[in-house]
Order: sequence, then structure tokens, then C-alpha cells
Amino acid sequence: MSNSAQLSQTRRGRLAKWLISGPPLLYLLVFFAIPCLIMVFASFRNAGDYGGLAPVFDETGKLDLTFDNYTRFASDFIYTAIFLKSLTYALVTTLCCLLMAYPLALLIARSSKKYRDLLILLVILPFWSNFLIRVYAWMIILGPQSGLTKALNYVLGMMGMQPVTLLFSTFAVIVGLVYVHLPFMVLPLYANLEKHDPALLDAAQDLGAPAWQRFWRITFPLSLPGVYAGAALVFIPALGIFAVSDILGGTSSVMIGNVIKQQFLETRDWPFGSVLSIVLTIAALLVAGLAVLVAKPKRDVNE
Repeated sequence: MSNSAQLSQTRRGRLAKWLISGPPLLYLLVFFAIPCLIMVFASFRNAGDYGGLAPVFDETGKLDLTFDNYTRFASDFIYTAIFLKSLTYALVTTLCCLLMAYPLALLIARSSKKYRDLLILLVILPFWSNFLIRVYAWMIILGPQSGLTKALNYVLGMMGMQPVTLLFSTFAVIVGLVYVHLPFMVLPLYANLEKHDPALLDAAQDLGAPAWQRFWRITFPLSLPGVYAGAALVFIPALGIFAVSDILGGTSSVMIGNVIKQQFLETRDWPFGSVLSIVLTIAALLVAGLAVLVAKPKRDVNE
């Protein structure tokens, strides 16, 4: 092949790469990178007299930037406490989703092929309805006049205990978070478990390994990439969500997402809301990076 033909082929290859990767990169640049940079810049500005952002330059023409918003976050423990509480809620949600999703994903992966598509369809079926409608439905399920609450309080009354309120509580928020994010744990786990070679389990059984040993020595270690992916997909959105705690939680169940929404829409303190958003974004990126690092396959030292 001549040099001109090789050069032409190289140019066509580069053009094809740009045509494939260009639109997603442009989308991320316009709708993620640029808004993040705007948010970072806004975090160093002052709030306007009537909300929003104050002018970039003051009356003397000097650039009006400040670190006071970051100092406020670091010095006011209430925001740190809310952030830590949001981390706790997200962690508990992730653990609950893992405990509930793993048996379900394992059941689907080991089911007959003619039933797998139906079972996966049932998992993603809630996505066919509006998110807020599904969360509002839990207000009815956990409400004071619901059958669940009445049955629980009846049992507690027979045991001599005081009745409880399920709605507008931490319990209701955790239930809502688990319900919303459970499919995001099931799907990556199923995608991983479905690829496992059943011959490995058969060989371990022939060697005398009991069922629990086959699971802990073979199935679970092989499924760790799916566990890490599902944990990241659940933990990150659960950390910043605000609709569930708004609808199902009380004043004691406020999460960092609620505070960010309040700063932007109610208080209209956009600079401090930007600071909180940056802290939340950094936490999400750290979790995503940790998931990638932990899920990265280990190389043999002797290689």
C-alpha cells in the first residue's frame, strides 16, 4: 500500500473516531463541564441584594470574589451534620438494596431462559410510571390510616407498646430510597451473575464443597464487579436526591439535596448553594473513583 493510501486511511479512521465520540463529548462539555465551571465560579461570588448573584465587579471596578461561602460551610456544623446524615442514609440504602437485590438477581440469573426476560421486565416495570407518583403512593402505604400502620400499631398495642408513626420519619425515607434505587442494584448484579460458568459450581460440588462454601468461594467473588457497579449506581443518586425526603420525611430527615434546593429556590443564596453542590459533586466523584479502583482487576505480581 502506498504512503498516500495509508495517509488517506488514517484520516478516515480519525474522522470516524471523531464522528462517533464527538457528539457525546460535546454533550458532556455543554451540559456537564460548562455548568460545573459556572457553579465553581458562582461559589466564589457574593449573593445579590435580592437573591441570585451580585455583580462580578463592584462599584470601583474591582473583581468581587470571596472565600466566605466556603468558610461558612466549614465553620457551620449544621451543614456538615446534614451532609454526614445524607451519607449515612445513602450508605444504609446501598446496603439494604444489596441485601435485597442479590438474591433476586441470583434467582433471575439461574432461572430458565424463557422466564428471564419476563423477570427483568418486572424489575424495570416501575420505571414505566412517573417517579413522583410512585413516591406519593408510599404516602398512602405508610400513612396513619393505612392498613400497614393500623396492623403494626395493633400488634404493638397488644404488646403494651406505644403506637408509631411510619410516615414523615427516617424509616419512611429509607423505605422510599430503597424502593426507588433497588432496580439500579438488581440490573448490574444480574448482568454479572448471568455470565458465570455453572461448570465451576459443578466442579466445586464434585470436590465436596457445600452450598454455602460454593457461594462464598466462587459466586460471590466473581460477582464483586457487579456489586461495586450497583453500589455506585445506588449510593451516588441516593446521596443527592431530595424528592423522597421532601415527600416522605419530616423536618428531622432533611438531606443535603433538600438544603441545596432550598438555597437556590427559596433562600436564593446561589453562591452558598453552589458550594454545597460542589461538595456533593466531589463526594460523588470520590465514590465513583473508589468503585472503579476497587473493581479494577488485580494483576499477578509474577506476571
